[in-house]
Amino acid sequence: MRRTRQCCIFRSRKAIKEYSGNRSGISLRHMRPWLFLAPSLGGTAIFVLIPFVNVVVRSFFQAVGGQFVGMENFIQVFHSQAFRLAVKNTLHFVLVCIPALMAFSLWTAILVTGAADSRSLYKTTIMLPMAIPVASVVLLWKLLLYPQGLLDQLAVWAGGRGQDWLNQESAFYILVLTYIWKNTGYDMMLWLAGLDGIPKELFEAAKVDGAGSWQSFFYVALPGLGSTAFLVLVLSVINSFKVFREAYLISGDYPHESIYMLQHLFNHWFVSLDIQKMSAASVMVETSILIPALLWSRKRKKRW
Repeated sequence: MRRTRQCCIFRSRKAIKEYSGNRSGISLRHMRPWLFLAPSLGGTAIFVLIPFVNVVVRSFFQAVGGQFVGMENFIQVFHSQAFRLAVKNTLHFVLVCIPALMAFSLWTAILVTGAADSRSLYKTTIMLPMAIPVASVVLLWKLLLYPQGLLDQLAVWAGGRGQDWLNQESAFYILVLTYIWKNTGYDMMLWLAGLDGIPKELFEAAKVDGAGSWQSFFYVALPGLGSTAFLVLVLSVINSFKVFREAYLISGDYPHESIYMLQHLFNHWFVSLDIQKMSAASVMVETSILIPALLWSRKRKKRW
């Protein structure tokens, strides 16, 4: 009897030890992904989330004295003519540039996909502008388009008259061309990833059914690129708000009004220490981008 009791106690202890070991193994296995994500999550919190919360808080207070003013900063920003001009030009740039960039980069991705023998060469050539510093790109445009530049000399040689291309309405389209030329390679790589994710059997089945190249593109490729198109659109819109470098290098702090962007305005407010206006404008711009993106993402999830 005593020996049986000792055996039961031994088995109970062994079972408890095995259970505890399994629990610790499970918890460690569950914690391992979070340990790998910890540096990225910590960096995002420190450099993105906390500063954004700080900006939101500052938008409701005066920069000097810290007095709570409610929506007054937002009202001042909304009535600012410079802010409205910058918003109009930035939206104009986004509406013109993003569709052109997405269409052109998709076209280049299709061409690269079809060129199996020279795919690496084409990819390298189209990606090359991304490796060129923005300052070098703008310097090239200045050599071409400045008064007495190469384009003006060609115009005079042909019997025409030189133009100040960078200080008139043409500056906007020069900025658009510069942005598209520089960023086509980035969007092309995203499209290529989406095209590679579409099963080849679908294209082969469409070809067997008598579908041509355009029919295969519209009825096979495009439906399979929905998620990629959404990603390209969001990233392109975000990147288009960073076009300040090109506009600044082309025309400086005070460019032609057609390329006076939000970044110019934020830079002026930063120099003059209008922190409350800059914070309020940042919240307004971020909200105007975030809400449509979330609504569209939610709509796409419901559809799928």
